[in-house]
Amino acid sequence: MPHVLSLVVPCYNEEKTLRDIIDRILELQSDTLKLEIIVVDDCSSDNSFEVARQLEREIDAVKVFRHEKNQGKGAALRSGFLHATGDFVGIQDADMEYDPRDYLVLLEPLLAGKADVVFGSRYLRPDTRRVLYFWHTWMNKTLTRCSNMFTNLDITDMETCYKLFRREVIQKIAPRLKENRFGFEPEVTTYVAEERCRVYECAIHYTPRTFEEGKKIGWKDGLRALYCIMHYGACIAPIPMQLIIYFFIGAAAAIANLIFFAIGEACRLPFITSIAIAYVLAAAVNYILCVLILFRHKARWSSTLELVMYMVTFLTMGILDYGVTGGLMRLGMGALWSKAISSVVGFAGNYLMRRCLVFPMRRK
Repeated sequence: MPHVLSLVVPCYNEEKTLRDIIDRILELQSDTLKLEIIVVDDCSSDNSFEVARQLEREIDAVKVFRHEKNQGKGAALRSGFLHATGDFVGIQDADMEYDPRDYLVLLEPLLAGKADVVFGSRYLRPDTRRVLYFWHTWMNKTLTRCSNMFTNLDITDMETCYKLFRREVIQKIAPRLKENRFGFEPEVTTYVAEERCRVYECAIHYTPRTFEEGKKIGWKDGLRALYCIMHYGACIAPIPMQLIIYFFIGAAAAIANLIFFAIGEACRLPFITSIAIAYVLAAAVNYILCVLILFRHKARWSSTLELVMYMVTFLTMGILDYGVTGGLMRLGMGALWSKAISSVVGFAGNYLMRRCLVFPMRRK
């Protein structure tokens, strides 16, 4: 029986290249490899959808779906993944930057039973290439390194379009995907690492186009990708990485505490009231930053229970801070040193209680 390769083609305003890329994909078909080409038109404003529908009428392997509202590449890929029926599912942009023939190489580790996911790397190939934007390449490589630090994968091109999955793997991951634009790349890479998939890399050909030629990714997408690396990857990162991130979250909360206290003093609130309000608001800042960056929101508990657990840690660590500081001072230690030691204990205690009690990962 031939294997079936499903290629999801997200399409937005690619009427000039869509037919050409479909023709090149069709060259992969053989007696041992059948194709399913899933074109997802993301509410194009040109004639891309009409071109896709014509291709669907002409070619049995082509299936076309359309978003009624433009949502982004990530959203188009989610739609395509859920409709895929092949043994393996890959991604093919509708432009001509990537060569579909490289999928024959990417398939090899999967067909041999050695891999669950294969990344096509633009940076493993040392031969001739078109030279374009230094900062675009630098951003890709920098984001890949940052992603590797969180996922503990040693890949060379996290931002690559060419990612090939066993269908069961990507359809297990797809319902969890949320990123609508290019944040899809670090998000799906994080879930691949979290699922402990066997990951391989293969060198691929790449002919980049300029922004004048229709390239859509920009610096804002780079910033979003960096956020996605932390937001989706921090909760599975090695402990030293989590501690570094929590240090900055704690520092931000401490600064917020000082600012809120200063505002209370400026408003001439009673001293105790200013301290209490500042402490509560700083705790809220800490919680929000933990959810946005470090830990996965509602990882095991509901929102209400998660907040209850957070309040338990909030009160517990407040009592502990008071007890350690006061206890050390009663033993004869100076106030400054007592508070410093209490702060270190509080930092470790807050991190451990948030990780183990407030935001524990759901058991699989």
